[in-house]
Amino acid sequence: MGVKGLTGVARRLRRHSTDREGHLWRYLRDRQIEGFKFLRQQPVGSYGVDFVNLEKRVVIELDGGQHALHPGDGIRDEWLRAEGYKVVRFWDNQVFSTPHPDPLPKGEREYNF
Repeated sequence: MGVKGLTGVARRLRRHSTDREGHLWRYLRDRQIEGFKFLRQQPVGSYGVDFVNLEKRVVIELDGGQHALHPGDGIRDEWLRAEGYKVVRFWDNQVFSTPHPDPLPKGEREYNF
């Protein structure tokens, strides 16, 4: 799929995001985390990612049950890592079940991005 095709898919996914993606986006948007700018549902190379910080080259993926045995995820992650991205994956259910300390405890403001 070409860049134009991926851009269209990304727009559609942004309009129809899951509750979990919307919930996480409330915390990632508007540089709320130490001033890091995240984008959602973005094409990176020939792949689409849930969230990305292009400056620090960090990709955050939310995985539902469909990802449990999907071989394409591993191939995509390998490509992203080869391009210098750090890929962080969370299961969908972790978005609502993992408490978020606000503000972060002292000493946990160091990001290894």
